[in-house]
Amino acid sequence: MKKLHIALLVLVIIVAAVFILPELASAQPPPPPSKPEQTPIDGGLFLLAAAGGGYAIKKLRDKKA
Repeated sequence: MKKLHIALLVLVIIVAAVFILPELASAQPPPPPSKPEQTPIDGGLFLLAAAGGGYAIKKLRDKKA
């Protein structure tokens, strides 16, 4: 009778290991890489173009004088 209890206990442990261990061992794939953040250039580009235009106008006026 004692051998039957030991065999049954071993069988339960093996069945539990077969069902539980694959869940613990499986890993999730890494998340896909996110899209790179786009840099807004509209405000800075406008200021740079305005400064360049102002500088060009100043140079043209200085050349005429």
